[in-house]
Amino acid sequence: MNEQEIFYTIALTRMTGFNSQQALQLYQELGSGQAVYEHRGDIASIVPDCTPRLAEALKDWDDALKRAAVEMEFVTKHDIQVLTLSDERYPARLRECPDAPVVLYYKGNADLNQARVVDIVGTRRCTSYGQDLIHKFISRLQELCPDVLIVSGLAYGVDICAHRNALEHGYDTVGVLAHGLDQIYPSHHRETAAAMVAHGGLLTEYMSQTEPFANNFRQRNRIVAGISDATILVESAVKGGGLITCRVAQEYGREVFAFPGAVGMAYSEGCNLMIRNNTAALITSADDFVESMGWQTVRERQQTVERQLFPDLTPEQQTVVSLLQQTNDLQLNVLSVKTNISIGQLTALLFQLEMKGVVKPLAGGTYHLLS
Repeated sequence: MNEQEIFYTIALTRMTGFNSQQALQLYQELGSGQAVYEHRGDIASIVPDCTPRLAEALKDWDDALKRAAVEMEFVTKHDIQVLTLSDERYPARLRECPDAPVVLYYKGNADLNQARVVDIVGTRRCTSYGQDLIHKFISRLQELCPDVLIVSGLAYGVDICAHRNALEHGYDTVGVLAHGLDQIYPSHHRETAAAMVAHGGLLTEYMSQTEPFANNFRQRNRIVAGISDATILVESAVKGGGLITCRVAQEYGREVFAFPGAVGMAYSEGCNLMIRNNTAALITSADDFVESMGWQTVRERQQTVERQLFPDLTPEQQTVVSLLQQTNDLQLNVLSVKTNISIGQLTALLFQLEMKGVVKPLAGGTYHLLS
């Protein structure tokens, strides 16, 4: 990435007062931070939606450029990656979001564009019940899908429990921070944060010298949701940051899941409420989650390899498989119509394919091709 472009994009975040939507609009309209700087005198004619106040503010970049120069020195000294929107290392899932930050600061080695990314969130007052759920979930998930990136916010409770269990089970894990990378908050988590840099990373949109103000945590939650395929709520009261992350994930069109808890248990009320209102899918295990996501497990991959090595399908079985390759997850009656095979004969074929590890029956009489 061009250092000059990084420099001007960092300065752009200062010019917009960390208003991510304003910075994003300007960046997208002109194509780069440097282009915004170069058109600082006629920005209103290029970006019609630019307010007179912002257009006037964009004329004087002196302070922002000085601050960007300080930040460039800091990131170079501390081996921090600066990811702008146009950087291929920038999280592609987050780039799709309408309020994506134009700059991210990243210290770590995990691929932020890993094929499977899950965030685990919840209360800072995680009970022994919640801790046990997290431990069992991550332990079993690692057996089923060993290539998942675990994301959370490095806070007390559910967050730190998720990070530590991820490290324990050999997962990379990324913490999204509400402050700059010149500090760790809470300080009690420094040791875990150091381990995460070696097996995952620390990610933030904030420059160094940025304190962990309350609003920063709310802003942080959108990044947690935005870089993930799914959000899992472990424990939450009826109000809390975990619920904010879930709501944002829904707005982004991502999957949201929640573990249920006992009726009346304070830190399960938020989970139970989301499940009751159908704003989160109920899960009780990693098996539930993996099946809901349609993720291929280690065993299914082995079966796929075995199928490829020993292709022994009859012509009728191949007809069914070819149809599912075109459109997966079809109901029995739809398969019957499209293959012109009777229900009785098709049921026998599907059973044979299931025994060979080629298809898997799902709820509602639907069949899924394991490929």
